[in-house]
Parts: sequence; structure tokens; C-alpha cells
Amino acid sequence: MSIRSAGLPSLGWRSAAGITVVLLLTVIGCYVEANPAHSYGGLHLTGHPPIAAYLLVALPAVALGWCERAPVAVFCVAVAGDVAWAAFGQIDGAALVPVIVALFWVALTRPRQVALAAGLAGAAVIFVTEGTLGPFGWLGGPNATMWPELLAAGALGGYVAARRQWLAAERDRAAHLERMREEETRRRVDAERMRIARELHDVVAHSMAMINVQATAASVLLTEDPAGAAAAIQAIRGASKSGLRELRAILKVLRDVDGGPQTAVPDLRDIRVLADAAAAAGTPVTVLAEIAAAPLPPAVALAAYRITQESLTNVVRHAGGATVTVTLRQDGGDLIVEIIDDGSPATAASGEGDGSGAGLAGMRERAASLGGTLEAGPRARGGFAVRARLPIAAAAAAPTATDPERIGTAAPAPMASGVGRAAPAGPAAGVGAGPVAGST
Repeated sequence: MSIRSAGLPSLGWRSAAGITVVLLLTVIGCYVEANPAHSYGGLHLTGHPPIAAYLLVALPAVALGWCERAPVAVFCVAVAGDVAWAAFGQIDGAALVPVIVALFWVALTRPRQVALAAGLAGAAVIFVTEGTLGPFGWLGGPNATMWPELLAAGALGGYVAARRQWLAAERDRAAHLERMREEETRRRVDAERMRIARELHDVVAHSMAMINVQATAASVLLTEDPAGAAAAIQAIRGASKSGLRELRAILKVLRDVDGGPQTAVPDLRDIRVLADAAAAAGTPVTVLAEIAAAPLPPAVALAAYRITQESLTNVVRHAGGATVTVTLRQDGGDLIVEIIDDGSPATAASGEGDGSGAGLAGMRERAASLGGTLEAGPRARGGFAVRARLPIAAAAAAPTATDPERIGTAAPAPMASGVGRAAPAGPAAGVGAGPVAGST
């Protein structure tokens, strides 16, 4: 049978050394106090108690090894040993040492109510025994000194217990804050990854759609209209150059450290460039702008630009030749962005006709990041409509540097009110239907 299975405590060298010290102090102290040669205020003890009596004070000291497992039981053993020693008519000054140590452990490891009840009960028993059987009577000797000693032991044990609880709470709080910081970091990283994905999707999808349409036109016109094919190739060059420029801007921001030069954000003026590019792909676009003279917050302008870009890209890809109207107006503290095409329901701008495409999901996320909304879906009379409401005041108060395309030093100029119509380029005329007037 192992020592642990036998119920014996597993003590470290510090605990064993402490128990040894208590044992020596108790036994030697009791022996010295029982020496008849000593005089206590004229009181002389008649002689030493029997040697076996010293086991009564030695046993509680040894029992301290079980204090961590059963502190209340050890305290009761210590009180019983002290009472038995006093019953021999001896002074129980040194015999109180195991009692004091045991009470400290009770206060350290048990609730305050348990420690208080055990301490009062043990002190009362010792007080009565020493008063009736001890040499000093009710108010002399240990009966007068044990109260502050027991009170100090209980208070010290309670303080150490409270200190441990406080330190444990601080460790838990620090661990909780660390977990919160890690979760916040992951959330920020995920949000940044989503923003970058949206930017790349908008740039790449728009550029590739325009290039695809112009390449198709060039292949059709290559033999019949070499000049038109050359113009389509030039349009491809322009679309690819524009896409590369935007990609470089995004990558530059990712590489730059904080405080470095910042890249200007596309604003409402660039929407006319999008209209021209869509017209070059054979999709006539009319731009209606009713914007106040004050410049919009860059985050709102960028969101309006990207929503318009994605919507026009979807029209060019899935409803080529449809006429598109882009409307920008302010409604109270919101910017309203509407993109409406007159294509057939079968070729709605989402590509699936129900507004559930991945591009539309990205547009909704972009609007929601500003506290706005976006609605998209097929129209009853044919075509597809995208309508976004972007709060201006909320975006102006929020930080704008979190977007992958950071804000430039100069605020974008407001887009002038008026009507613009993007002109179709010649090379894609055979692919997209409908004439368009010049851009303004």
C-alpha cells in the first residue's frame, strides 16, 4: 500500500521543516514551563508531568501535516491536546502553538464563518479548562494572553486567503482581457481581409469585364473593320491600365507604414470615368447628380464609387446593351445611390436575377460598414435596380483610414449637379446596343 493510499499527507521539505519547528517549540516550551525551578508570580509547579503527557502536545504538532486536507479536524485535535495538557495542572502557553497554527489554516482554507465559529468554540473550551484546572485560574496566565494570539492567527489567515483570492481574480481578469484582445485582433484582421477582398473584387471584376467585352468586339471587327478593332484594343489598353493603377494603389497602402504618403480615394468625379468605360463596352449610361456643394466624407464617396462600379460591371457582363441610369442625390443626412438598367428580367444585373450574387453581397457589406443599407433586385417591368442609402454624418465622424485605400491629403471636390451621358466607343458598338450622347 502506498503512502498516499494510506491517507498520509504528501509534504514538501518546507512543510516538513515547519512542522518540525512547531513540534520542537511545543515540546521544549511545555517542558520548560513545567520545570518546578521556575516561579510564576510566586506560583511554583510541583513537578514535571509524566513523559507520556508530552505526547498530548506532540500529537497536535504532528497532525498539522493534514492541515491542507482537514484543517477543522486538525484544529479540534490541537484544542483537545491543549485541554488535556491543562488537565494535568500545567501551563498551556507553549501548548497553544499548534492551536494557533491550526486556526491560521482554518482561516486560510475555509469560509470566514467556519473559521470564526471554530476559533470561538476552541477558545471557549480552552478558557473553561484552564480556568477550572489550570494553575492561574480564570483570568491569569494563558487565559489572558490566548485571545489576542488566536485573533491574530485568524486575522492573518483571513488576510492571506483574501490576498490569494484577489491575485487569482487578477490573473483571471488578465487572462480574460488577453482573450478579448486576441478576439479583437482576429476580428480586425478578418474585417481588414474582407475589405481588401471587396476592393480587389471590385477592381479586378470591373477591369476584366471591360477587357472581355472589348476583346470580343475586337475579334468580331478584326476582319470587317480593322480601325474599329484597333480602337477596341486601345480600350482594352485603357481598361487594363486603369485596373493596374487601382491595384497598385491598394498594394501600396498594404506596404506603406503608418504615417507614410497616402493614396487618394476614388470619389464621385470618377463615376463619370466608370460611365465612359461602360459606354465604351456598349452600355449607354446616364449620370444624374444632385449633390450639395459641401464635399462628402471620403468613405461615403468611395462606397458610392465602388457600388456604382460593381453595378455597372454586372450590367456590362450580364445585360450588355441595356441602358443604365445612375442617380446620386442627398436625402436629408444620407446619400442615395441608384443604378437602374432596362435589361430583361432574364438578364438581370446580378447574373441570377434575385440579387444574391457575390458582388451584391460585397456591396451590402460596404454599405453596412457605414451604417447604411442596400437593396437590389429585378424590376417588375424588366431590368435590375440597385439602391443604396449611405449615412453622411456617421461616416464623417468615423475614422476613414481603415479602408485599404486610404484618404489623401486633399478632400475630393464635390461632383457638380447636372446630367451626364456617357458616349459609347465605336469598337463595341457591334456588341452593345443603343447610341449614347457625349459625357459631361
